[in-house]
Amino acid sequence: MSQKKRIQTHNDLEVYQLSLDAAMKIFELTKLFPKEETYSLVDQIRRSSRSVCANLAEAWRKRRYQAAFISKLCECESESAETQVWIEFSSRCEYINREVVLELFETYSRIIRTLVGMATHSETWILTNTQQKK
Repeated sequence: MSQKKRIQTHNDLEVYQLSLDAAMKIFELTKLFPKEETYSLVDQIRRSSRSVCANLAEAWRKRRYQAAFISKLCECESESAETQVWIEFSSRCEYINREVVLELFETYSRIIRTLVGMATHSETWILTNTQQKK
């Protein structure tokens, strides 16, 4: 019987690992975008995809305060949805092939579902007073 690994840092969160991998995939894909997109689409999609990871790290550190934790998770959700918009633009401009677009879009949909679940059940993630003293 396998035991679930204890989550000690944001790096241990599956949703963090998923979002980091997706952001890195976007980084690699956008290296091939036309130069005229460097300061528009490339900048926007890289920024929003990276922001999911950064906000997750912040959310993790704000687990002492339920409202702050949920707020950061909502920012992650917003940035994930924004990334989906930029993925759609990338597809319509034919910078990314449809198969990769569908894979990335589904990855961000999965990330969003996880974030919504974490926010909806935030009480399971919040540090209690006894946990904070450890």
